[in-house]
Amino acid sequence: MAPLPFRQSYAALPERFYANAPLSPAPAPKLIRLNHTLAEQLGLDAEWLASPEGVAMLSGSAMPEGVEPLSMAYAGHQFGSFNPHLGDGRALLLGDVQDAQGHVWEVQLKGSGPTPFSRRGDGRAVLGPVLREYVVSEAMHALGISTTRALAAVKTGMTVLRETMLPGAVLARVASSHIRVGTFQYFASRQDMAGLRLLADFAIARHYPQVALAPAPYLAFLQQVIEAQAKLIAQWMLVGFIHGVMNTDNMAVSGETIDYGPCAFMDQYDPNTVFSFIDERGRYAFTNQPTIALWNLTRLAEALLPLLSEDEEESVALAGQALEQFGGLFHGAYFAGLRAKLGLKTQQAGDETFFHALFAQMQEHHADFTNTFRSLSDERVITGEHVPDILEGMQPWLTQWRQRLMQEVEEAPAIRAENMRRVNPCYIPRNHLIEAMISAAVNNDDYTLFEEMLQLTASPYTEQADMARYAQPPQPEERVRYTFCGT
Repeated sequence: MAPLPFRQSYAALPERFYANAPLSPAPAPKLIRLNHTLAEQLGLDAEWLASPEGVAMLSGSAMPEGVEPLSMAYAGHQFGSFNPHLGDGRALLLGDVQDAQGHVWEVQLKGSGPTPFSRRGDGRAVLGPVLREYVVSEAMHALGISTTRALAAVKTGMTVLRETMLPGAVLARVASSHIRVGTFQYFASRQDMAGLRLLADFAIARHYPQVALAPAPYLAFLQQVIEAQAKLIAQWMLVGFIHGVMNTDNMAVSGETIDYGPCAFMDQYDPNTVFSFIDERGRYAFTNQPTIALWNLTRLAEALLPLLSEDEEESVALAGQALEQFGGLFHGAYFAGLRAKLGLKTQQAGDETFFHALFAQMQEHHADFTNTFRSLSDERVITGEHVPDILEGMQPWLTQWRQRLMQEVEEAPAIRAENMRRVNPCYIPRNHLIEAMISAAVNNDDYTLFEEMLQLTASPYTEQADMARYAQPPQPEERVRYTFCGT
C-alpha cells in the first residue's frame, strides 16, 4: 500500500455535494516534474510519488488502496451569465493531508479525464496550460501571494484535440480547499438550505474556525472571505498579475488564487490589458479586477442570505454592510503595498493622486510595469545620481517622489533601496518566455526552459547571474497577445 496519509474529508458531506468519478487511464504516463519540497512539506513520500505506482496515481490512471477520488459539484457565473450546473468537469479530488503545523491541504488532479460534470467535454488538459499553471502558481507563491500550488506535472502519453492535436498532461495541485463562490451558488440556486448550511459549516471549520463562536458566524464568515479577497486582489494588482477569467467558479473562499487559465503578468503598463482570447469586452481586464471581485462577492452574499437572518430585509442589510467594507479593505492593502514599493512608510492625503500620476506616466511612456518599480529600487535613482532609460521622461514625477521621500523618517538610501527590492521583483514569468518554454516542451520534448523558469522565479527578488534576459520585456515581435486555458 502506498504511504499516503490521505483522508477524504469532503466525502463526509452528503452525496449531492460531489460525484464519484471513474478513472480514465493514461496510456503511457510519464513524470515531467515532481515538487519534492512541497511533497516533503505535506508529509508525502516523494520517492513513492515518483515511482510507477505514484505516477499512475498522479496521472489519474490507477489509485492505491485507500485513495477514493471524487469530483465536486458547483455552479457559477461565467462572464456574467449563471450556469447552475458546472462542477469538476476535468478534476479529481484525491483527498486531503495534514502538514506538520496542522494545516489541511487538498490534492487534486486537473485534466485526468471526464467526470459526471464534464458536459460532453473530454476532461483532459494539454501540456502547455499545465506547464503554465505549474510555473505561474509557483511564481505567485514565491512572490508571497496566496495561491494553489503545483505538486506534479505528468504527461499522459495521449494526444488531445484542441485547435490541433496536442500532447495530454495532468497537473496535480494543492489547495487548502477547492470550495468556490460557485459552490455556494450551487446549493442556493437549488434552494437547498440544509446543504448550504453544511457547506458553510465545512468552510468555516476548514478556513476560518475562529468565527464559529461568533454571535453571527455566517455573517462573520462572509466578512472573512471579503477581507481575504480584498487583500488577494491588491496583491495581484501590485505585481501586474491578470487572472484572465474571474468567474465565480474561479474564486476560492479561502482567498487563494485558483484556476490559472489565460493568466499572465503585464509587461507594458496599460490598465485595460486583457489576455483571455474570449474576453472580447474586457470584463476581466487588469483594472477591472477589484470591481469584478466585489461583483463575485456580492453573488456569494446573495447565496448566504438565508443563513444571515430569518428576516429577509435584515439579511440584505447585513450583507450590504459587509460588502461595503470591500473598497476600504482593498484600497488599504493596495495603497500600503504601493507605498512599500515606492519606499514610503507614512500615509499622506495626496497619496492616491501621487500614485495615479506615476501610472499615467508609465502608460504614456509604455513603461514596463515590473521594471519601472525595480528601477526605482536603486540607491542611485533614489538620490538622483542616475536616471535609467525606463524612467526618462518621468523627471517631474521623479522630482516629486524624491521630495516625498525627504518628508519620511530619515533613512539611508542604501537601506531604503534594499527594502524596496524586497517588494519589487526583478523576475516574473513573462508571457513571451512562457510561450517559448511551452513551444520547446510541446515541439521538442525539451524542458530546459521550464526548469530554468522554475529556478529563476523561485527567488523573484534576487538578481541572478546570466539571467538578464528573463528581466527584459518582449520585443514587439515577441509579444503574446492572448493565452488559453486549454479546455
